[in-house]
Amino acid sequence: MRADRLVAALLFLQTRQRVTAAELAAELDVSERTARRDLEALASAGIPVYSQAGQGGGWSLVGGARTDLTGLTAPEIRELFLLTGADATASPQTRTALRKLVRALPSPLRDGAEAAARAGVADGTDWAGTETEEAGLAPLQRAVVEAREVRLGYARPGREPRERTVHPLGIALKSGVRYLVADTEHGLRTFRIGRVTSVTETGAPAVRPEGFDLPTAWRALAARMEDRLVAATVRGRAAPGTEPVLEGLLGGRVRYGERAPDGWTPIEADGPSPEVIAAQLAGLGARVELLDPPEARAALIRIATELTELYGPGE
Repeated sequence: MRADRLVAALLFLQTRQRVTAAELAAELDVSERTARRDLEALASAGIPVYSQAGQGGGWSLVGGARTDLTGLTAPEIRELFLLTGADATASPQTRTALRKLVRALPSPLRDGAEAAARAGVADGTDWAGTETEEAGLAPLQRAVVEAREVRLGYARPGREPRERTVHPLGIALKSGVRYLVADTEHGLRTFRIGRVTSVTETGAPAVRPEGFDLPTAWRALAARMEDRLVAATVRGRAAPGTEPVLEGLLGGRVRYGERAPDGWTPIEADGPSPEVIAAQLAGLGARVELLDPPEARAALIRIATELTELYGPGE
């Protein structure tokens, strides 16, 4: 959650005369590249952070290590609150912390900070009406921080919720969606927090695997998930003007060849399986023709047959 990190990075800077990106990365449990981007974001927001290159260099706050938040100028405070207040991924704890910071400011600066905080909005639903502010987030954050084993109720799409005992190890945010990283009887797993139905502490401590590093573990788990998402490729062709619809359905998982004289464009599309890709494209009807593999064509025939039996033949 970047809003949390920006506030934490600023407070960390205030306690040190000079910090390196590596030191901040270790403090915030992020990569060095991410820490450097956060420092640059603070600097570009107008907060008096500057870097010094060379041996013994690093990042510092202008005015020394003991500069407190009330030492910031009004434009700097407004920019910080704009950065954080408009972050839709900011947690309730972050927003509570911001309110406390507002109260700690001297009155001449408080009005501007409050106005900046009101200038951003965080919407907890997407356009499809799906909740993205998960009820399970707070207890899972607590379980991670306090190293508590939990019984997790979890519902996969189209299935009844199941309970399992897990050891919460961290929370990752990817494209606005939060995932719990946990150790289970089957090894490290990820759980989409929006699908968590219940969180119950067992009273036992969570066991952290030896040498566990959250960023490293997340990269490995994410790579595994991404491999599953592109495990199969189908080939076909698309009618003129279909490209925007295909990109809306498949994003970067669709590729185009050179347009044919008849206006149709060769395509390749990746997905978990030929059947899944075929189901995703079935709604385009005759605007997309899949050529291979045979499993994809068979899936479309099956879908067409089921729809014909359900709704009857056309007149």
